[in-house]
Amino acid sequence: MTQTNRQIVLASRPKGEVTPDNFRLVEAQLAPLAEGQVRVRNHFLSLDPYMRGRMNESKSYAASQPLDEVMIGGTVGEVVESKNSHFTIGDKVVGMGGWQEFQTVDASQRGVLQKVDTTHIPLSAYLGPVGMPGVTAWYGLVKIINPKAGETVVVSAASGAVGSVVGQLAKARGARAVGLAGGADKCRYVVEELGFDACIDYKQHADVRSLSAALKAECPNGIDGYFENVGGMILDAVLLRANAFSRVAMCGMISGYDGQPIPMAAPQLILVNRMKVEGFIVSEHMEVWPEALKELGGLVATGKLKYRESVADGIAAAPEAFMGLLKGKNFGKQLVKLI
Repeated sequence: MTQTNRQIVLASRPKGEVTPDNFRLVEAQLAPLAEGQVRVRNHFLSLDPYMRGRMNESKSYAASQPLDEVMIGGTVGEVVESKNSHFTIGDKVVGMGGWQEFQTVDASQRGVLQKVDTTHIPLSAYLGPVGMPGVTAWYGLVKIINPKAGETVVVSAASGAVGSVVGQLAKARGARAVGLAGGADKCRYVVEELGFDACIDYKQHADVRSLSAALKAECPNGIDGYFENVGGMILDAVLLRANAFSRVAMCGMISGYDGQPIPMAAPQLILVNRMKVEGFIVSEHMEVWPEALKELGGLVATGKLKYRESVADGIAAAPEAFMGLLKGKNFGKQLVKLI
């Protein structure tokens, strides 16, 4: 087996937009395993918007990504060496292996690696609809928005890994699902393949007034629930159409990941409409993961939950793919194929 592990480390902190110079490709030698350790050959690496916030040194809900260390990230792969009785060679596992080809972990630490069954669910799906993005969608929709049949749920970044699941889960609960996405192709996919009732191309609207008018047309009974991934003008437009006692699940604010302020045009509407606005980090709600994954896994295994993947090839392609993700160039879940 090869003794070299190729890795991407954070070389410098971005000043504004992320650039290739913020990353560095390095090679590290693989040391022999100690007792209790497991070595995994990562097959896929997950790229997610939250990683941009971790690259900053500013205060956030999680510690900053250290400089000159492997970039954080979810991975799925196969056990290739084991000195741990709970894992055998060939086991398929999911973990936080980071931007590297191999990960070596002390598998006696609970939760570091989870075995997964690929009989009916593709391995890569454990980084998307049956993984962190799927559970994120499930938690925000079920535990915060909690839509009743006939209510209207709006989802920003609706073609992405999280948003695409939100809308489908809302439809399964009898709600009307309206997406927001960038571009005609993404909107067509959201409606025709994912089954949303409508999708608005926000790129066709230059200001809040125009976008709000489009939301009014697609949400004639107002908005009861909003799943927020973007912030900025989209949030302002949604607030103008929100119903009394509407609920907002604050998942992401990608419009501000480069560090610029995100002012709100009319925050008083939160009070006027007696809205519930709740931010959440899905890793703080591990108690719901089994329930969420049971539903999500069943839907994916039976083909009832649709999803799409954008796949970059090879560890060296990760930085460019990540920069594309932040600009909305991906279609569905952004992955890097490592093998």
